[in-house]
Amino acid sequence: MLDSSAAPGPLTDAALDQVFREARTHYAWADMPVSDVQLRALYDLMKMGPTSMNNSPARFVFLTSHAAKERLRPHLVPGNVDKTMAAPVTVIVAWDKEFYENMPKLFPHSPTARAMMKNTAEANGLRNGTLQGAYLILAARSLGLDAGPMSGFSIDGVDQEFFASDPARKSWTANFLVNLGHGSGENQFPRGPRLSFDEAAAIL
Repeated sequence: MLDSSAAPGPLTDAALDQVFREARTHYAWADMPVSDVQLRALYDLMKMGPTSMNNSPARFVFLTSHAAKERLRPHLVPGNVDKTMAAPVTVIVAWDKEFYENMPKLFPHSPTARAMMKNTAEANGLRNGTLQGAYLILAARSLGLDAGPMSGFSIDGVDQEFFASDPARKSWTANFLVNLGHGSGENQFPRGPRLSFDEAAAIL
Protein backbone atom coordinates (compact mmCIF):
# COMPACT_ATOMS: atom_id res chain seq x y z
CA MET A 1 0.00 0.00 0.00
CA LEU A 2 1.26 3.46 -0.85
CA ASP A 3 2.25 5.45 2.18
CA SER A 4 0.51 8.78 1.68
CA SER A 5 2.92 10.44 4.08
CA ALA A 6 5.74 9.66 1.63
CA ALA A 7 3.95 11.11 -1.39
CA PRO A 8 5.62 14.25 -2.78
CA GLY A 9 3.94 17.55 -2.15
CA PRO A 10 3.43 20.36 -4.65
CA LEU A 11 6.32 22.52 -5.80
CA THR A 12 6.73 25.90 -4.20
CA ASP A 13 4.92 28.90 -5.67
CA ALA A 14 8.28 30.28 -6.75
CA ALA A 15 9.04 27.12 -8.73
CA LEU A 16 5.58 27.08 -10.30
CA ASP A 17 5.97 30.74 -11.25
CA GLN A 18 9.34 30.03 -12.86
CA VAL A 19 8.17 27.08 -14.92
CA PHE A 20 4.59 28.07 -15.72
CA ARG A 21 2.88 31.16 -14.32
CA GLU A 22 5.51 33.83 -14.91
CA ALA A 23 7.42 32.12 -17.71
CA ARG A 24 7.14 33.74 -21.13
CA THR A 25 8.13 33.04 -24.70
CA HIS A 26 11.20 35.16 -25.39
CA TYR A 27 12.14 37.02 -28.55
CA ALA A 28 15.21 38.98 -27.41
CA TRP A 29 18.24 37.77 -25.54
CA ALA A 30 20.74 39.01 -22.99
CA ASP A 31 24.41 38.68 -23.85
CA MET A 32 24.90 35.65 -21.61
CA PRO A 33 26.28 32.35 -22.92
CA VAL A 34 24.80 28.88 -22.50
CA SER A 35 27.48 26.25 -21.99
CA ASP A 36 27.70 22.73 -23.35
CA VAL A 37 27.54 21.54 -19.73
CA GLN A 38 24.17 23.29 -19.35
CA LEU A 39 22.88 21.73 -22.57
CA ARG A 40 23.87 18.26 -21.44
CA ALA A 41 22.18 18.85 -18.08
CA LEU A 42 19.10 20.05 -19.94
CA TYR A 43 18.95 16.90 -22.03
CA ASP A 44 19.54 14.65 -19.02
CA LEU A 45 16.56 16.24 -17.26
CA MET A 46 14.28 16.31 -20.30
CA LYS A 47 14.86 12.68 -21.22
CA MET A 48 13.18 11.51 -18.00
CA GLY A 49 9.72 12.61 -19.18
CA PRO A 50 7.38 9.76 -20.17
CA THR A 51 6.73 8.62 -23.74
CA SER A 52 4.67 5.75 -25.15
CA MET A 53 6.40 2.51 -24.19
CA ASN A 54 9.48 4.66 -23.52
CA ASN A 55 9.87 5.08 -27.30
CA SER A 56 11.78 8.38 -27.02
CA PRO A 57 11.58 9.41 -30.70
CA ALA A 58 12.73 13.02 -30.30
CA ARG A 59 16.16 14.07 -31.49
CA PHE A 60 17.84 17.39 -30.72
CA VAL A 61 20.44 19.40 -32.57
CA PHE A 62 21.81 22.31 -30.54
CA LEU A 63 23.06 25.09 -32.79
CA THR A 64 25.52 27.16 -30.79
CA SER A 65 28.06 28.45 -33.31
CA HIS A 66 27.72 31.30 -35.79
CA ALA A 67 28.44 28.88 -38.62
CA ALA A 68 25.66 26.52 -37.56
CA LYS A 69 23.19 29.39 -37.25
CA GLU A 70 24.11 30.60 -40.73
CA ARG A 71 23.24 27.18 -42.11
CA LEU A 72 19.79 27.58 -40.55
CA ARG A 73 19.22 31.18 -41.67
CA PRO A 74 18.05 30.47 -45.28
CA HIS A 75 15.35 28.14 -44.02
CA LEU A 76 13.72 30.58 -41.58
CA VAL A 77 10.79 32.85 -42.40
CA PRO A 78 11.95 36.50 -42.32
CA GLY A 79 10.27 37.26 -38.98
CA ASN A 80 12.27 34.55 -37.21
CA VAL A 81 15.74 35.47 -38.49
CA ASP A 82 16.87 38.23 -36.10
CA LYS A 83 15.71 36.61 -32.87
CA THR A 84 17.23 33.28 -33.90
CA MET A 85 20.57 34.76 -34.88
CA ALA A 86 20.68 36.62 -31.55
CA ALA A 87 19.83 33.62 -29.35
CA PRO A 88 22.78 31.85 -27.73
CA VAL A 89 21.34 28.48 -28.77
CA THR A 90 18.74 27.32 -31.26
CA VAL A 91 17.51 23.76 -30.89
CA ILE A 92 16.19 21.82 -33.83
CA VAL A 93 13.60 19.58 -32.21
CA ALA A 94 13.32 16.64 -34.58
CA TRP A 95 12.09 13.08 -34.45
CA ASP A 96 13.57 9.92 -35.86
CA LYS A 97 11.31 8.20 -38.40
CA GLU A 98 13.08 4.94 -37.53
CA PHE A 99 12.91 5.40 -33.75
CA TYR A 100 11.38 1.93 -33.45
CA GLU A 101 14.79 0.39 -34.05
CA ASN A 102 15.68 1.36 -30.48
CA MET A 103 12.69 -0.36 -28.93
CA PRO A 104 14.59 -3.55 -27.96
CA LYS A 105 16.88 -1.32 -25.87
CA LEU A 106 14.25 1.08 -24.55
CA PHE A 107 11.44 -1.44 -23.86
CA PRO A 108 13.27 -4.78 -23.55
CA HIS A 109 10.57 -6.65 -21.66
CA SER A 110 8.24 -6.64 -24.71
CA PRO A 111 9.34 -8.70 -27.72
CA THR A 112 6.61 -7.06 -29.83
CA ALA A 113 7.45 -3.44 -29.01
CA ARG A 114 9.51 -2.82 -32.15
CA ALA A 115 6.82 -4.18 -34.46
CA MET A 116 4.08 -2.26 -32.67
CA MET A 117 5.94 1.02 -32.98
CA LYS A 118 6.99 0.40 -36.57
CA ASN A 119 3.34 -0.10 -37.52
CA THR A 120 2.39 3.25 -35.97
CA ALA A 121 5.68 5.07 -36.53
CA GLU A 122 4.39 8.36 -37.91
CA ALA A 123 1.65 8.90 -35.35
CA ASN A 124 3.75 7.76 -32.40
CA GLY A 125 6.91 9.49 -33.56
CA LEU A 126 5.34 12.89 -34.10
CA ARG A 127 3.15 12.73 -30.99
CA ASN A 128 5.83 11.63 -28.58
CA GLY A 129 8.54 13.70 -30.23
CA THR A 130 6.39 16.80 -29.76
CA LEU A 131 5.79 15.80 -26.15
CA GLN A 132 9.54 15.56 -25.61
CA GLY A 133 9.98 19.00 -27.17
CA ALA A 134 7.59 20.35 -24.55
CA TYR A 135 9.63 18.63 -21.85
CA LEU A 136 12.68 20.43 -23.24
CA ILE A 137 10.99 23.82 -22.71
CA LEU A 138 9.94 22.97 -19.16
CA ALA A 139 13.36 21.55 -18.33
CA ALA A 140 15.03 24.69 -19.67
CA ARG A 141 12.86 26.89 -17.48
CA SER A 142 13.51 24.62 -14.50
CA LEU A 143 17.26 25.10 -14.98
CA GLY A 144 17.04 28.88 -15.17
CA LEU A 145 17.00 29.29 -18.94
CA ASP A 146 14.37 31.00 -21.07
CA ALA A 147 12.86 29.55 -24.22
CA GLY A 148 11.38 30.83 -27.45
CA PRO A 149 9.68 27.95 -29.28
CA MET A 150 8.61 28.58 -32.86
CA SER A 151 7.61 27.16 -36.18
CA GLY A 152 8.08 29.42 -39.21
CA PHE A 153 10.77 27.51 -41.08
CA SER A 154 11.12 25.03 -43.93
CA ILE A 155 11.09 21.48 -42.63
CA ASP A 156 12.34 20.17 -45.97
CA GLY A 157 15.10 22.77 -46.01
CA VAL A 158 16.26 21.96 -42.49
CA ASP A 159 16.12 18.22 -43.16
CA GLN A 160 18.25 18.60 -46.27
CA GLU A 161 20.73 20.94 -44.60
CA PHE A 162 21.26 19.08 -41.35
CA PHE A 163 20.15 15.48 -41.77
CA ALA A 164 20.03 14.14 -45.33
CA SER A 165 23.76 13.75 -45.92
CA ASP A 166 24.56 12.37 -42.45
CA PRO A 167 24.18 8.57 -42.28
CA ALA A 168 23.52 8.76 -38.53
CA ARG A 169 20.70 11.29 -38.99
CA LYS A 170 19.21 10.62 -42.39
CA SER A 171 15.98 9.28 -40.84
CA TRP A 172 15.49 12.41 -38.70
CA THR A 173 12.95 15.09 -39.60
CA ALA A 174 12.48 18.51 -38.04
CA ASN A 175 9.40 19.26 -35.94
CA PHE A 176 9.89 22.74 -34.46
CA LEU A 177 12.62 25.08 -33.21
CA VAL A 178 13.39 26.43 -29.74
CA ASN A 179 15.65 29.38 -29.04
CA LEU A 180 17.37 29.14 -25.66
CA GLY A 181 19.22 31.59 -23.48
CA HIS A 182 18.51 34.29 -20.93
CA GLY A 183 15.67 36.44 -22.19
CA SER A 184 16.06 40.20 -22.00
CA GLY A 185 12.31 40.79 -21.74
CA GLU A 186 12.31 43.07 -24.78
CA ASN A 187 9.80 42.84 -27.62
CA GLN A 188 7.31 40.83 -25.60
CA PHE A 189 3.60 41.10 -26.18
CA PRO A 190 1.25 41.37 -23.21
CA ARG A 191 0.46 37.89 -21.97
CA GLY A 192 -2.41 36.46 -23.96
CA PRO A 193 -5.55 35.20 -22.27
CA ARG A 194 -6.06 31.51 -21.60
CA LEU A 195 -9.24 29.50 -21.78
CA SER A 196 -10.95 28.83 -18.47
CA PHE A 197 -11.36 25.32 -17.10
CA ASP A 198 -15.02 25.23 -18.14
CA GLU A 199 -14.13 26.31 -21.67
CA ALA A 200 -11.40 23.74 -22.21
CA ALA A 201 -11.98 20.87 -19.80
CA ALA A 202 -14.57 18.61 -18.27
CA ILE A 203 -14.76 16.25 -15.31
CA LEU A 204 -16.89 13.21 -16.11
